[in-house]
Amino acid sequence: MGKPTEPKPVKLFTGLLTGRPEILPAVEDDLRAEFGSTDLESGLIPFDFTDYYREEMGKDIKRKFLSFEELIGPGEISEIKLITNKMEEKFSENLDVDLPRPINIDPGYVALSKMALASTKNYSHRLYVGGGIYGEVALQYKDGCFHPLPWTYPDYRSEEYLEFFERVRTRYCEQLD
Repeated sequence: MGKPTEPKPVKLFTGLLTGRPEILPAVEDDLRAEFGSTDLESGLIPFDFTDYYREEMGKDIKRKFLSFEELIGPGEISEIKLITNKMEEKFSENLDVDLPRPINIDPGYVALSKMALASTKNYSHRLYVGGGIYGEVALQYKDGCFHPLPWTYPDYRSEEYLEFFERVRTRYCEQLD
């Protein structure tokens, strides 16, 4: 019989999606106030993989990733997703922009063997993690790099994203030593 064990801490990141990059500094300030200092960030990456968000977020949508210095317990991801959802609501209500959803904040984490995302949407490849939140492994780490899975979103398969998550994993490994 196997014995329950506590998991190692994991590396929190957020993916920010917006058609208004000028709001990112305010969003990043709020994220740092909530989750602590950041240690890695991506540049702005064009989000041209789908038109799914166009009606809510406008044209010329950009993605930016931030990773946070402080490691978290993987079980915290559901509460973190609820916090980022509240942040999205706050920015939707308080920013003077002509878009219904000026920012999408997607939290996730990097562990040694995977990159996982939190979602409010259930689907066959997602597990319930509490608080109305589901988790999914979006990338698997094997043979020295991240690999997408059959359900991995097209943007998370891109070279820019994979390179960012390799950097995050490298930093995470340094923190575990």
